Amino acid sequence: MPKLLVVVTSTRPGRIAPVIADWFVSRAKEHGGFDVAVADLAELNLPMMDEPNHPRARQYVHEHTKNWSATVASADAFVFVTPEYNYTFTAPLKNALDYLSLEWAYKPVGFVSYGGASGGLRAVQSLKPVVTTLSMFPLAMGVALPFAMNQIVEGELRPVAPAEESARSMLDELAKVAVAMAPLRQ
Repeated sequence: MPKLLVVVTSTRPGRIAPVIADWFVSRAKEHGGFDVAVADLAELNLPMMDEPNHPRARQYVHEHTKNWSATVASADAFVFVTPEYNYTFTAPLKNALDYLSLEWAYKPVGFVSYGGASGGLRAVQSLKPVVTTLSMFPLAMGVALPFAMNQIVEGELRPVAPAEESARSMLDELAKVAVAMAPLRQ
């Protein structure tokens, strides 16, 4: 069974990312097509890129980088749970992506985005050139949650119906692509 790593990309105090991630992780587990794991960038707390060698060399000197490398390398697919900040994605996500190189390659990535009226779609569009440069495969299907704060009731995300269907469709596509791309990762 492919391993799906759900990456929580907001590190801001008072963030709603964990609530959204919990909702999506439960959908991913219900889907049944993945062994699901979570990496929260707030807990990971990577410093700004501090490795002396280029990531393609994989000659990491810091333990935090070695741990992050092992986590990413073990995954077959990713979902980034990301807010939109000023029409783009978070700085901690860019930093986490830049720490590594080959560990990301030939793996599909889906997006659960949130924000104001756009539901974080501008963040996703900003992310796509970055992930394709890392030889990742961004899915066309994603989950966008406009005005996500208004969809949180009693500490749980209760999204409008299209989000549920989008999550199922994205997980179906992610499972297919993760299996199809596996030979490229050998």
